[in-house]
Amino acid sequence: METIVKLKVLADAAKYDASCASSGSKRSNTRGGLGNSDGTGICHSYTPDGRCVSLLKILFTNHCVYDCRYCINRVSNDVKRARFSVDEVVDLTIGFYKRNYIEGLFLSSGVIRDPDYTMDQLTEVARKLREDHRFNGYIHLKAVVGASEEALMRAGKHADRLSANIELPSQEDLDKLAPEKTIDGAEGAMTSIKGGLDASAGRQTDAAKASSLTRGRAALGRRDRFAPAGQSTQMIVGATATPDADILATANRLYGRHGLKRVYYTAYSPIEKGHYDLPTKAPPLVREHRLYQSDWLLRFYGFGIDELRQGVVGADGNLDLEVDPKTAWALANRHFFPVDLNRAPRESMLRVPGLGVRTVNRLIGIRRHRSIRLEDLKKLRVAMKRCSPFVVAADGWGGTRGLDADGLRAQLVGTRKDVPQLSLFA
Repeated sequence: METIVKLKVLADAAKYDASCASSGSKRSNTRGGLGNSDGTGICHSYTPDGRCVSLLKILFTNHCVYDCRYCINRVSNDVKRARFSVDEVVDLTIGFYKRNYIEGLFLSSGVIRDPDYTMDQLTEVARKLREDHRFNGYIHLKAVVGASEEALMRAGKHADRLSANIELPSQEDLDKLAPEKTIDGAEGAMTSIKGGLDASAGRQTDAAKASSLTRGRAALGRRDRFAPAGQSTQMIVGATATPDADILATANRLYGRHGLKRVYYTAYSPIEKGHYDLPTKAPPLVREHRLYQSDWLLRFYGFGIDELRQGVVGADGNLDLEVDPKTAWALANRHFFPVDLNRAPRESMLRVPGLGVRTVNRLIGIRRHRSIRLEDLKKLRVAMKRCSPFVVAADGWGGTRGLDADGLRAQLVGTRKDVPQLSLFA
């Protein structure tokens, strides 16, 4: 099979993996080297489904020994198969980079032979790029769940980011749709990666020091910068009946245990020749969006998982699709408001709908010199419709109605005409 045909097959097969952001790593060019990786990334190439990305995003192969029912590349599915050689991926990456199409590589794969063999193939691509071609661009490798710790350590020496996908939020879900996989297996890979990250940063625990791999990890040191952009994972949303509250609880646990940079939520997309156990209709994409918003509340706004469970999700355990989760929390906790922008601590200001982290930091900087007025919010381009009912400034309260008004939710949500949802991969 010609390389260009393989590229069409394996680039299309990679579109379902969303965990390919290029942020979080900075790698400068060296004399005689090729390229560099900047934390801001670029947007020069397009995937077959129209997404603008900065990476060559492909699978090494779509052959796979597993039979995950939600995956188009499962072993029992009748799809066109292809497999790159290591040199083909290297040549494609260098060729696309020199043509200014990409800034880096996102390389995933189906599992062939066994996890260690597959991980070693991906690592060899990264090694050749780094050592043979002195490529300094961004490289994101999929961490194959089930691969040995030694194999993951080798991968992290050359990759900027590793991602071990947990796939589904609970073992019950995996037992139903991917019985060959386990939550413990995915978290085991994350634990190994975190060990490499800690060793590279000089944060070895007593347990790590006692590990048989301590010398190998310590040898990474700061010079080799083990996976400097950290690790991430991905969960599929809507393939099972698991509610948003449980999905967020799983994400919160992963952030706490493994120090993940990010959890990606991917709305399930019905696939051709899908299994009868799977839903025939995709969940609304706004559900995926609400999960990302809630994720940010956990990571950047100081919310606890119990607060989201009690004040944001509904009786069915799912997020409100009409309002963003911070507004939902504010409506459920009206006793907390209004927040005085000139006296309230930063933590309280971050709970106001419409105020982001950057805006709050700017407001704190302003009030060191003078009182904050409602006009300041407008100058900072704050969404006044969402923010004003919940704040007090030097010139008074911003709300036009009381916080206990029955119509406050309708005032914030407004009236929206039904708009047909576009298919992500149409």
